[in-house]
Amino acid sequence: MKVLKLSAQGLPQSWISLEQAVIHYAAEEVRWEAGGQIAVFRGGHNAITGEQSIVRINSIIGTHGAPRINPFELRPSLTNAKLFARDRNLCAYCGQHFTEAELTREHVVPQAQRGRDHWMNVVTACRACNHRKSNRTPEQAHMPLLYTPYVPSLWEDFILRNRRILADQMEFLMAHLPRSSRLHA
Repeated sequence: MKVLKLSAQGLPQSWISLEQAVIHYAAEEVRWEAGGQIAVFRGGHNAITGEQSIVRINSIIGTHGAPRINPFELRPSLTNAKLFARDRNLCAYCGQHFTEAELTREHVVPQAQRGRDHWMNVVTACRACNHRKSNRTPEQAHMPLLYTPYVPSLWEDFILRNRRILADQMEFLMAHLPRSSRLHA
């Protein structure tokens, strides 16, 4: 289970472990909380008062001192898992759904033709379509794309990074997605 760590301004910073969240709470770096309580950690007893220390962890925390970032300047890292999730495990050429094991990263402009390995030049393809297209462009192979590649936003990237997102975390992230995002459907 992960905690969604946000900047004080509400921009996603990282997915952190419960233990890392406890450190932020203990250091009094948590500025605000959202979502539901997902864990309770009990510590030792105060020698004077006898009170036990308790840290309650929420699923979403905003922390002090996080760097100010411009979400429009960030480029998410490209991985096959995030690419397949962006494209919803749908082959860009035949339109069928596949498991991750049956999919490949397909370069629209092949690397053999100086195509680059970046979000705007890659789509998800099944092995058969990738093999059939080979080192040709979709036009050369007479295999039109069924959807257009795009660079995920910061919010989409946080959804694509984590397979086990709690409902309140997903609701928070989805509320910030661009209307054009494929993750809405």
